[in-house]
Amino acid sequence: METRDSGRPLTGLLTTWGTTRLVLLLCVFRVLAFPGPDVTSDVWATYRDWYEVLCGGAFPAGDVTWQYPPGAALAILSPALLPFLDYASAFFVLAFLADLAVLVLLLHRGLCPGRSLRGAWLWTAGAALLGPTLYSRYDVMVTAVAVGALVAGVRHPRVMGALTGFAALLKVWPVLLLAGAVRRRAWGAAAVTAVALSALSALAMPGAFAFLTFQRDRGTEVESVGALVLHVARQFGWRGEVRFRYGSLEFTGPYVDMVNDVALGFTALAFGWLLLWRLTARRLRPRTHPEAAFTAVLLFTVTSRVISPQYLVWLVGLAAVCLCFRDSRMTLPAVLVLAASPVTVLEFPVRFEDVVASTPVGVGLMMLRNGLLVAAALTAAVRLWRSTASPPALAPPAGQAARTGERAVSP
Repeated sequence: METRDSGRPLTGLLTTWGTTRLVLLLCVFRVLAFPGPDVTSDVWATYRDWYEVLCGGAFPAGDVTWQYPPGAALAILSPALLPFLDYASAFFVLAFLADLAVLVLLLHRGLCPGRSLRGAWLWTAGAALLGPTLYSRYDVMVTAVAVGALVAGVRHPRVMGALTGFAALLKVWPVLLLAGAVRRRAWGAAAVTAVALSALSALAMPGAFAFLTFQRDRGTEVESVGALVLHVARQFGWRGEVRFRYGSLEFTGPYVDMVNDVALGFTALAFGWLLLWRLTARRLRPRTHPEAAFTAVLLFTVTSRVISPQYLVWLVGLAAVCLCFRDSRMTLPAVLVLAASPVTVLEFPVRFEDVVASTPVGVGLMMLRNGLLVAAALTAAVRLWRSTASPPALAPPAGQAARTGERAVSP
């Protein structure tokens, strides 16, 4: 994916992005038919219903499918910015603009001296391979804010922290962007932003934190890594069922609670590993911040009880920021995430019925997609550890450190 920073590669990149995004827009506007169930129904049905409730001055606290922090209300209400369009059309246009914002941020970073356009290419290809799901969920908007936070990085820690805090109030996962932040100013700005927005949301409308109960009660969703055990068990007579609960299709039946507990245990182990890495890391470079964020989100994704297709939007966006650095250690994990993108669109929406029914095709797709993500997570963790945990044998002179981008750990 390496390319020289010249006019021809940039023209090719923009042409590819424009062509793929035109196809996606034609799909979500139903000019072109995409195989499988209609992925846009969440927008014109669920999001639209939430929009009506939010316009009435309250969060949809009585709806168990509302499992998002209070900042998500801004994304759901955002189509009001385009009153000349119907709700769904306005949402698709805004999702397209968020996608464009990610590309612009990656180009801004990739065209800097010593950087690379590989990140912009990864986003162009990987996001397109996810199909119309990209524009049918608000995750692309969250990803745009998260990418902006990582691009701000170590040079603007307060901006990075404020954007991270804001993104975490849109959807919780961006809090993991702080895994590689070394400046206290970044953490402070994130905390102040998150607390201020949370307090404002709680005062403005009731039900701001009802989502916490709904998230706690969620089970093992059919696309998660833990669900593979239950998919296989079905082939040997396990009599569990798949039911629509909390906005997704989850397994119910014997041993499901055990699978949930094991998943939570692995999440705790992932958190412990990240904490140990952070305490032992010694060689922190500018690229370490996005690489740590990418690794953290990968680890928490593969240990989650839910891996919805839109989660790949986050991973592709974070991997793209990593690849903006020519010396990034995350090339292989990024390629594995890229490979998981077309498999994801095959399992949802194309062959989702097979996944729900645990047919050999459905189980095979889930094993392949989740296997790629687990391999990416483990590879990223190993490479992050090796690139930061060992102190250099001889400290370079100050001038040389500046030229190589080496940074010491500092508040």
